[in-house]
Amino acid sequence: QVQLVESGGGLVQAGGSLRLSCAADGRTFSRYAMGWFRQAPGKEREFVAAISWSSGSTYYASSVKGRFTISRDSAKNTVYLQINSLKPEDTAVYYCAAGPTWPLSSYGVEYWGKGTLVTVSS
Repeated sequence: QVQLVESGGGLVQAGGSLRLSCAADGRTFSRYAMGWFRQAPGKEREFVAAISWSSGSTYYASSVKGRFTISRDSAKNTVYLQINSLKPEDTAVYYCAAGPTWPLSSYGVEYWGKGTLVTVSS
């Protein structure tokens, strides 16, 4: 059974930083793209960032480019999302995702994590 387990969320002040982790268990994702999506209260889930597990190529939503960095650690089967200069509008549940398509979109996701809550206070 494949599991994606997120961690690292929490309450942080605006301007602060967090690093989210997504540990993949149950299989390797060498031919997959891994990514992060987020869902703010009352809004639809939106794409944040993705990384190709094999090549390391990345891409980002325009709203987070320059502040968010996605990376992976193959040895640990873990994907990270470094979030800097947090803003109140970054408040959301952040979901880890994996899928075989590139670029990764919500339609191509095969596996979802349960999410980790990030709350940014002003």
